[in-house]
Amino acid sequence: MKIISFDSSKSYSIPDLYLNIGHLLDHFMMLIFAKAAFDAGREFGLSYEEIIVYGTLGVVLFGAAAPLAGWLADKYSRAILITVYPFGLGLGSILAAFSQSTEMLGLSLGILGFFAAIYHPVGIAMIVKRPGKVGLRLGINGVWGNMGVALAPILTGFLIAYADWRLGFLIPSIMCLLFGISQLFAFIEQNETEVKVDNTKNSKSSSVLTEGWQTVLFCLSIVTLSGGFIFGSLTFLIPRLFEVNMLQISNDVAITGLLAGLVYAIASFSQIGTGWLVDKIPPKYVLAAMGLGQLIFIYIASQSSDFGLLFIMLAAMIFVFGQVPITDVILVKYVKDSWRGRVLSIKFMINLSAGASVLPITSLLLKNGYDFSFVLQCLALISISVIIAGMLLPNKSPTLKAV
Repeated sequence: MKIISFDSSKSYSIPDLYLNIGHLLDHFMMLIFAKAAFDAGREFGLSYEEIIVYGTLGVVLFGAAAPLAGWLADKYSRAILITVYPFGLGLGSILAAFSQSTEMLGLSLGILGFFAAIYHPVGIAMIVKRPGKVGLRLGINGVWGNMGVALAPILTGFLIAYADWRLGFLIPSIMCLLFGISQLFAFIEQNETEVKVDNTKNSKSSSVLTEGWQTVLFCLSIVTLSGGFIFGSLTFLIPRLFEVNMLQISNDVAITGLLAGLVYAIASFSQIGTGWLVDKIPPKYVLAAMGLGQLIFIYIASQSSDFGLLFIMLAAMIFVFGQVPITDVILVKYVKDSWRGRVLSIKFMINLSAGASVLPITSLLLKNGYDFSFVLQCLALISISVIIAGMLLPNKSPTLKAV
């Protein structure tokens, strides 16, 4: 089979399966350091509180570089950006594996975050362009992404337990390079004239933004900031939280990593349910319910330990993960395809940059004597804003065809 060569006269896409695997890799690669940080810190003579700061550049660029990726994709080609993406992940991970200083490790994680920023504004825009039920399709794609969240502590934990943290970066880098090569064979060509016909039909039926977008933008900004911080906090901190607060179950990094992965994996399926629901009922009610669930269960988790913490945190993550596809579905209803890459990139920049602030804030709190229980209580308080924003959303919204 011949590898496809891109030319300006055609439009390209890839099957949803590849976009879903790409989402898995995105979250998986960005969370390797969450599990590897403690052991990397020991090698460099730093505590957990000190080493996690070196992951800040990566998580900042994960969000901050998204607008650049969205702009390039909309202006030139989504296909080219999504092709470069896995090779960039592999490069950053290889450099991290061979880092000989904390500065080099931080720079390597920055490169990883820069390329990881490509997926959400580009891959999600390709997903929602497909005809059919956008909410359900985003929910399925979200499950794949959260399987990456789940796989990261499991695989990294076992590699650390039976080898070291460097192998935790090296093996996944090889996976990314192999995936990138296989993806080159999967592209589907589409004549540019066909795409223009579809876009013309869509442009006749709607403008770039529809009525009521100001209120929606305000509410989604609140949800994006607060939800991004909660999501980033829990996906990064749970592996270490389990190591500290599940001592009666196990203090083995492989076991606690497996338990964290199971929590993420089981909870991720909630996205299919919420994706299905927002295709049936106004998204505002689903979003408010997700915020209420976060408030209740994250607060209870702050008072729990061992098996109680395991099951309560599973309930909390069901609501945290369930929230993810809702905002994207709302954006699809208010923004047409030709602008979705740019709008999604700004949304993900805000969301992921909020998540990036988790590392320095958590480091500061832990260094000053606060514990994980206090951090969880703060997250529960932040979730109130999700409830409020959900209730402020309009009851009904227009539907733009995802073509």
